[in-house]
Amino acid sequence: MEKLTIKTPPDVLSFIGHTLGFWPKESLVCITLNENSVGATLRIDLPRQPGQELPYAHTVAHYLTSDTTATSLLFAIYTSEPCQSGQPKPHAATIAALTGVLAEQGITIRDGLFVGDDTFSPYDGEPGHELALPVSSTQTSAINAEFIYRGSAVQPTDQVTLPATREALANAAAVEHHMDTIRSVPATTATTQARKLWAGMLDTASFPSDDDSHALVANLQFPAIRDRLIADIPDLEEPMQHILFAQTDGAPKWSRIEWAQQLLLHAYTRTSPQHAAPVLTTIGYINWWEGRGSKAHQFLQLALDTDPAYRLARLSDQMIGSGLVAGWNMNKETAYKALPFD
Repeated sequence: MEKLTIKTPPDVLSFIGHTLGFWPKESLVCITLNENSVGATLRIDLPRQPGQELPYAHTVAHYLTSDTTATSLLFAIYTSEPCQSGQPKPHAATIAALTGVLAEQGITIRDGLFVGDDTFSPYDGEPGHELALPVSSTQTSAINAEFIYRGSAVQPTDQVTLPATREALANAAAVEHHMDTIRSVPATTATTQARKLWAGMLDTASFPSDDDSHALVANLQFPAIRDRLIADIPDLEEPMQHILFAQTDGAPKWSRIEWAQQLLLHAYTRTSPQHAAPVLTTIGYINWWEGRGSKAHQFLQLALDTDPAYRLARLSDQMIGSGLVAGWNMNKETAYKALPFD
């Protein structure tokens, strides 16, 4: 597809919204740049307590410097905190600390925006004197129009809303029946059959039958099969542990990963609470691969709501909470991206 050019502040905010998929709140968003080319986009919650500015700046810089070609960046502060005339902008100490830490890495801050509930303005402008534009102006930006034309949309928040399930008792019985069948055959045979079923779903452009969905859910109940099926999603011929932790030499097939997420959400509607945790955990894992940490956390919490003892969900949530980023997102050649941009 033709590359697009970001020219105005509304373009910047539209780019952020469509890249993230939602409108940030109480967030710092940074976009790395190499000359005039866009690199990585990072969203992180703003610090909630004073005195955290320097550790916070080091954390942000650690993520941003994974783009080894970055020489500068743009940032946007999204907050409901009002600007007071004669007072520093909200989170000014955070931006000052980040400026210093990035300078040590040879990265300069090219520009910044302060985004409130209704208006946005240059971050370094004097409150009450700078040119403030309505947030609604992003809806008429050229970048926003192009994104919408290409099928993208910006959600009001990143809050996960699960599709409704139906016939829980019947679904549970169907899944249990398939689990009995899986237990009745040797482990290697069960894994081979599960991989064949899953590959057929991933290679087909239509949703599977309810019986195949129940069979998929049943296979995900067995940890060894589950891990193998997760590793099969990106379609890479590399060691399973490298794929699971996104530490491969080759780039994953992101379109296949997106389709896998849709298949899993479809399967979720045909399961029951007692079998839902592996499905939701796998969706959470996919979101971590894509660099959507907040959504990954939500799916993993939903998995733990259905089964508080589900080990993979708990360990994965701890991994994400520690700040570990999927290896694919540390390299622009393998990182998840929706559309090309200049």
